[in-house]
Amino acid sequence: MIQKTHLDVGRAVRLGLLGGAVALYMALVGMVGTFAERPVVAGVISLGHTLLLLTGLGAGYLAARRAAVGQMAQLLAGVLAGLMVGVILSLLVVIGNSINLRAVFLNASQDLYSLLTMGQGLAGIWIPPVGGAALGLLTVLIMQLPPLVRRPLIWGLTGVLILGLFAGLLRTLLLAQPGWPTLVGRFLFASEGLTVAGAAITFGLAAAGILIWALAGPKVRGRLDQLPPAGRRTLHWTTLGLGVLLALLLPQFSGPFVAQVIVLIALYTLMGMGLNIELGFAGLLDLGFVAFFAIGAYTVGLLTSYGQHGIADWSFWAAVPVAVFIALIAGVLLGIPVLSIRGDYLAIATLGFGEITRLLVGSDFLRPWLGGSQGVLAIPKPCVGPLGPPQVLGTPRECFGLELAGPQQLYYLAVLGVVLIAFIAWRLRDSRLGRAWMAIREDEDVAEALGINLVQSKLLAYGLGAAFAGLSGAIFAVMVSSVFPHSMQLLVSINVVAVIIVGGIGSIPGVAVGALALIGLPELFREFAEYRYLFYGIALIVMMLSRPEGLWPSAAIRRELHVQAEEGEAASAEASPRAVSTS
Repeated sequence: MIQKTHLDVGRAVRLGLLGGAVALYMALVGMVGTFAERPVVAGVISLGHTLLLLTGLGAGYLAARRAAVGQMAQLLAGVLAGLMVGVILSLLVVIGNSINLRAVFLNASQDLYSLLTMGQGLAGIWIPPVGGAALGLLTVLIMQLPPLVRRPLIWGLTGVLILGLFAGLLRTLLLAQPGWPTLVGRFLFASEGLTVAGAAITFGLAAAGILIWALAGPKVRGRLDQLPPAGRRTLHWTTLGLGVLLALLLPQFSGPFVAQVIVLIALYTLMGMGLNIELGFAGLLDLGFVAFFAIGAYTVGLLTSYGQHGIADWSFWAAVPVAVFIALIAGVLLGIPVLSIRGDYLAIATLGFGEITRLLVGSDFLRPWLGGSQGVLAIPKPCVGPLGPPQVLGTPRECFGLELAGPQQLYYLAVLGVVLIAFIAWRLRDSRLGRAWMAIREDEDVAEALGINLVQSKLLAYGLGAAFAGLSGAIFAVMVSSVFPHSMQLLVSINVVAVIIVGGIGSIPGVAVGALALIGLPELFREFAEYRYLFYGIALIVMMLSRPEGLWPSAAIRRELHVQAEEGEAASAEASPRAVSTS
C-alpha cells in the first residue's frame, strides 16, 4: 500500500481556526486577562499565558495527529494550525484598535491587546502568528521524540502546571506546620505560584519518577504477578493498613479547608450510594433525590435544635436513626404512586416530588414548624460522650466528652458513614435482592416472568436509597448548624446523578471517585471564581467522550459497553464493501 505524504491543508486550517476560536473566546470572556495576574511560576509565566500556550499546542497536536503519514506532513500541519491560532488573535488586536469592541465585549481592552502582543500593541501583531507557528512546530517535535524522552518531558511539565495551580493551598498547608515544612513551603512556593527553584524540582521529580517507572515498572509488575497467595494477601493488607492510617492522619495536617472539602465529598458519596441503588442497580432514575436529603436534615434539625423550632432536644446519635427511618418511609411512599412509570416519565414524576418537598419546607404554611425561608437554626454539634441535662430554650446542652465541632472532627464522622454505607451497598449488590434489582434494570417484564416481585424490589430500592440520602442530610445539618430551604435545590439532585454517571453507574467505588472529581476539584478551584464551572463543564464533556463507562466502572457496565462497541464495529465491517488489495 502506498502511503500518502501530502499535506491536507484544509484540515489543518480548520483545526487551527477551531483553536483560534477557543483562544478568542477565552480572551473575550476575560479568562486570559484575569488569569494573567495568577502566576504558575512566579516571574516566568502566568496562568493566562498558559491557557494560550495550551490552545496553540492542542491545535498543533490535533492537526499533526490527523495529518497524512510522514514527518514533513506532520510538521507542516502542526505549524499551519498553530499559525492560524495566532492569526485569529492578531486579527482581534487589529480590529480592537480600529473599532471600540468594549460596547459588546467588556474585556476587549488595551490591556488585553498588550498582553497578546507582549506589550508591543499594533507593532507586535506578528508575535501571535509566529508564536503559534512555533508552538505547532514544538508540538510535532515533541510527538516525534522517543517515548522514554517524550513521556517524562510531558509529565514533568504537567506536574509543574498542577503544582502551580494548587500552589496557594499547598503553601498554606506547609506554612501551618512548624519546622521544616515551613522552610520547604517558602522554598518551593511563592505567595502565588511556584518559585523557579520549585518548578525545576517539580519537573525533575515528576520526569524522573515517570522514567524510573517506565524502566522498572514491567519488572515490578512481573514480580508482583509471581507472588504466592500468602504474599499477595500480606501486600493487600499492608496497603489497606497504610491507607487507613493515612485517612486517620489526613485532617491533622491538611487543615480545616481540605477537611471541609472531604466532608462535602463524603456527603455526596453517601447520596450517590443511595441513588446508585435506585439508578445503578435497579435502573430507576430519580431526579427528586434531594427531597430525602432534606427530610434527613430537617428531621435531625427539629429533633436536636435548642432554638425556636426544636421539638425534642435530643442528641445527634438519637436523632440520626429516626431521620434515616423517616427518609426510608418517605422513599417507600414516593415509590408507591410511581411503580408503573418507566423511563423519562419516571424522572419527571420524581422531579415533581423533589420540587414539592422544597416548596413545602420553605412555605409560609409550615413556617411555625419548619421555619419557612429562615430555616431551622441552633443545631448543636455531635457529642461523643454524655450530654448534660436539658437547659432553658436558646442554650445548648453541655457536652461531657469530645464535641465534633469543626470540619477536622466531623471528617471522621462523615468518612465513617461512607465506609458503613459502602459496606451495606456492597453486601446488597451481591445479595439475592441485588441480583433482582439488576434483573429489573435489564428488563422488567423478563424479571417478572422469572418470579421477581417487582413491587417489593422497587419499593426496597426507593426506601434504602432514600435512607442513605437521609443520613447524608443528617450529617449536613450538624455540619452547618442550620438547615435552609435554599440548600435543597434541584442542582443537588443533578449533581448526584452526575456523580454516579462520571464515577460509573452501578460501581460502588466509582461513586466515591465521581464525587472526588465533580465535587472535590471544583471546591479546590474556588479561587478561579465563576470560571471554575467552565472547566467543570469542559472536563465533563471530555470525560464522557473518552470514558463513557465512567472513571471506575462496574464489570457489568464495562462488559456491556465494550460488547456493544464490538458489535457495532462488526456490523459496520460487514456493511462496508470488501477492500481489494493490490500489490
